[in-house]
Amino acid sequence: MRNVLVCITLLVTAALCGCAVGPDYRRPDVATPRAYKEAPANATSTSGAQGAVSAQLEDANSTQQWWTVFNDPLLNELEQQVEVSNQDLAAAEAAYREALTVIRQQRSALFPSLGISADASHTKGASRSASISDTGTSTTSRNNSYEVAASASWEIDLWGRIRRSVENARALADASAADLASAKLSLQGQLAIAYLQLREADAEQRLIAQTIDAFTRSLQIAQNRYKAGVAAKTDVLQARTQLANAQAQNVALELQRAQLEHAIASLTGKPASDFTLTAQESWQQVVPDVPFGLPSTLLQRRPDIAAAERRVAAANANIGVEKADYFPTLTLTAARGFLAATVGNLFDSGAETRSIGGSIAETLFDAGARSARVAGARAAYDQTVAQYRQSVIIAFQDVEDNLASSNFLSRQYEFGREASEVADETEQLTLNQYKAGTVSYTDVVVAQTAALDARRSLASIALDRQTAAVSLITTLGGGWNAPAPP
Repeated sequence: MRNVLVCITLLVTAALCGCAVGPDYRRPDVATPRAYKEAPANATSTSGAQGAVSAQLEDANSTQQWWTVFNDPLLNELEQQVEVSNQDLAAAEAAYREALTVIRQQRSALFPSLGISADASHTKGASRSASISDTGTSTTSRNNSYEVAASASWEIDLWGRIRRSVENARALADASAADLASAKLSLQGQLAIAYLQLREADAEQRLIAQTIDAFTRSLQIAQNRYKAGVAAKTDVLQARTQLANAQAQNVALELQRAQLEHAIASLTGKPASDFTLTAQESWQQVVPDVPFGLPSTLLQRRPDIAAAERRVAAANANIGVEKADYFPTLTLTAARGFLAATVGNLFDSGAETRSIGGSIAETLFDAGARSARVAGARAAYDQTVAQYRQSVIIAFQDVEDNLASSNFLSRQYEFGREASEVADETEQLTLNQYKAGTVSYTDVVVAQTAALDARRSLASIALDRQTAAVSLITTLGGGWNAPAPP
């Protein structure tokens, strides 16, 4: 028994100190540019766009509540509700908790499994004996046995198969955590954009309402001139057509706003029927100035990149799991119990039974099954590496796209503002000329339509600037930081 215990101790020590087969993980190399091509020359400046307020996002890594840069208390409140009530996010969180349980399941294989059993049996049979003087006699025998035993079984992880399985599960759990962060960031971005679009729809509705008032006055002027005999009936018809078109545009905006309100309700985990956002007359558009940092920091600030990298680590560990099948498995077993013919004698010292042993199993021939599994694991690893590198490439594209959008939209806004101001002045001058009888009403229609289009275009560009800022923030990770590797 002493020799057996010594052997077990040596085997356990070898298992704990031995190296796991398979490649040790190294993060794949990725090409990282030195700087963003579309970065503005003065990265911290904010264009002084009329009708918009600039805000500074101090440090994207200092807080994950990036939406506060828009200085809107209601938006802040809605964003908090996403994390609490959104069901897609709840599903992602449950998936992460499920991944954590896999780690515990895999780790449990590192320890012995213990069991207890109890058995009682009763056998009854007939036996025949013969003698010289007679033909034989028949007797009946009865046998009872009672047994209680505790057993233990332990697979010694000599080649690291179990440790690689734990490594695989831990990496997948890290990937699930990054998926959860990515889902949260995406939903928060969707909510911010939907909210900003709704407020822009409110702003356009105010513009349309003012325009409808102006077109109503123009219709009255045309009717008065027609009654006075100084204008044709076509002037009245044109004015009525123009007013009806503006009213139709207002109805379209009402539909768009209703659908955005419904989307916000779903994102915050509420039934659309029970959710209402009232218009805010004093709402101001805020265009934040977003610091974007160096390209090298993007790999730590994007949860989708972190998830892709963790899946590479999981695939790498799985190679070791498959390679361990080339080596024999060693399992130690031990049992101790009591066996007796009667319950009363079950726990007597003479009824005690003990056993200890071990088994080694090795597959000698499998027609290439193990080599195929190892090759498949290597191919899966190569696939995750390619996916990881592609996710990095797409991430840099996203940042460059949104930097370009921010730059060009800022310039476009200035031109749009100038066009709107000129169109407003042209509209007023043309209307005055029509009142004086120097131009036709067709000129008024053209001027008023151009002015309305310019105002709505300016509002749309302002919204594009805000949504580009939201996209840039979320593209940069929204303040999320990858945890330190284990």
